[in-house]
Formats: sequence, C-alpha cells, structure tokens
Amino acid sequence: MQADPMNIPAVSIASVKEALIAQYADPALRHRATMLWGTRGVGKSSVVAQVAEHYGAPVIDLRLTTIEPVDIRGAIYADEQQERTVWFPPEFLPEADQPEGILFLDELTAADQRLQISAYSLILDRRVGHYRLPDGWMVVAAGNARFHGAVSHDMGTALADRMFHFNVQSAIEAFLQYALEHDLAPEVMAYLRVRADRLDDTQTQLARDHLVGASPRGWEDVSKVLKSPLEDRVKRLFVQGRIGAANAAELFGVLAEIQAGVDVTQLLAAQPGDETRALLPRSLDALYGMIYGLVAAVTDESRMQRALAIVEQFPEMQGEAALPVREAQTLTMELLLQRGLAQGLENSILGSAAYQNYMAAREA
Repeated sequence: MQADPMNIPAVSIASVKEALIAQYADPALRHRATMLWGTRGVGKSSVVAQVAEHYGAPVIDLRLTTIEPVDIRGAIYADEQQERTVWFPPEFLPEADQPEGILFLDELTAADQRLQISAYSLILDRRVGHYRLPDGWMVVAAGNARFHGAVSHDMGTALADRMFHFNVQSAIEAFLQYALEHDLAPEVMAYLRVRADRLDDTQTQLARDHLVGASPRGWEDVSKVLKSPLEDRVKRLFVQGRIGAANAAELFGVLAEIQAGVDVTQLLAAQPGDETRALLPRSLDALYGMIYGLVAAVTDESRMQRALAIVEQFPEMQGEAALPVREAQTLTMELLLQRGLAQGLENSILGSAAYQNYMAAREA
C-alpha cells in the first residue's frame, strides 16, 4: 500500500476547522464543495457542526447510508396541465427562505451508488432535477477511503476534480483540547498524553485483521465508562468491547498506577510546603494523571488559586526516575489558563503570585 494514496498531506481536525471557517467566509470558495477523508471517529461530522455554530448558520446533515436515492431526487408525479411528469424536491433541502448554510453529505463513499449519482449532482452542479441549491450554501462531504478499512466505493477523478480535499488525521493535541472542553475522564487524557500512538490504531487493526480497535470516538466512549458508577470488573468488559482487549489491558495497567499515584482531592486540601511536597507524584503516569485530574477539579477561583500554588511546587518533585518537571509545569499552566479563560477566571490567574513567579522564572 502506498504511504499516501490520495497524494495530499494529512492535516489535523483543528486545521480543517480553520480552513472551513475561511472557506465559508469567502463567497467564491463557498461555492466549491469540500471532501473530508479520514478514519472513523476522527471528528469529521463534529467539525462541520462547529463551523456552522461559529457562523450561527444552519446545517443539514444527511447520512447517505440511511436514505434512498429517491429521498434526494424527490417524488415524481404527473402534471396534467404540462402533460409531463415532474419531480417534487424533498423537504429537507434548503429553499430560498434559507439563503445560507452548510449541506453536509456524510458517508458519501459508503452510500449506494445510485444514491451517489444524486449526491454528485448537488456537488457538481448544485442542483438535482428541477431543484437548485441556494447560492449561499456550502456543500461539505465526508467519507472513508478503502485503505481506511471501511466499506467504500471509489471516487472518480471527474468528481474529485470538482472538490477541495482534506486528508484528516487524528492529532493528539487536538483530541486533548477537545477532551478538556468536553470534560472527558482525566485518566483517559493522562494515558493518551504519554501514549499518543494509542489514539487511533486503525493501521494496526487492519494489519492484524481485527474488528475492534481504538479511535478518538472510542476513547470518548471509554471516558463515559470510566466516569460511570459501574464496578471495575464491568467497566473492563465495556472498555475491551470498545477499543479491543490489548488496548484495554494496557489502559487498566496504567490506570492502576495513575489512581495509586496522587489523590487530587487530598492534594487540593493539603497545606502548602512539606504537606503538598509529600503528595506530589513519583512516576510519569502518576504525574500526568495528577495534571489532568487537577485541571478537571478546578471549578472556582479558590481551587484555581490552590492549583496554581501546587504547580509552583512542581520543581520539588522527587521521582523514582527523572521526571519532565519543567515541561509538566508549563503544560499545567497552559491548561489552567485555558480552563480559566473558559470559566472567566483569567484575571484571577494573571494576578496571582504563583503565576507571576512562574513567568519570572521562565524569563530568567
């Protein structure tokens, strides 16, 4: 298999979002359809919704594997006055009273080939039958290629030549940013920070002919399982049923160390100085477990101030092996600042002695 069958570079979902926002803002570019290629769970559907939300624009999401060809083409009826048959367009396609928006054709390459013909008319000509898509609407399609291990029909060069193409790749930084914004389990974020290659193991899954493997969507489900009140034995069953036995075994092995490393609640309640120093982590997995647990626990100004004071003591950590203390301190400060911006606590952070000391140390 070629390293790059589509002959376009892989880009992160964050870069795709930036590009789609720019495309929608330009009337000429908006008129050209865009195709998002990528493995399952990489965020193709969600990024389209985010772009629509950015502009306050409507989005029509058509899952092409769940509809019939006639659903796009519309219903045929006999017009006795014209003495001919004509088509009634479907109600879900936008009319003139909705002048702008995004028409999202999901699972395009997996759809029935008869349905693809109607979808291609919308992409190529922005019309199907007598229906014409309003000028202000942008068409975005998404699907998998065969080398992604999904059911897929080949796209002809004539169609491909009428679209912008993005090869969407799983990127750990983009996923962790998403995870923070959506309050995913800190254990999942800590695990993937150290083992970024486990975010999406599609290629390994295909090479070993396995049905179940890890994906960004899968890790989001794992987070829900870990945050549930289920017994550990039952959690393990659900996790291995979602991301595979090998991934689950490694995850739970690391979870044991993360959970044994630092009690974030106890750390937040500890006194600064020796009491805090005694609770700081001593291993890499426990370190990242503490970082994401600490960020998740910050829900108000008092906890933010206490978290900043804890971060100030990071250089006092005494690990079993050398720990990336300065890198961890920088990462935690960045995450706390993001958290603070989301909660309106940025002034509390910037005015704190701990943050000012940190910045002074960086400058020095």
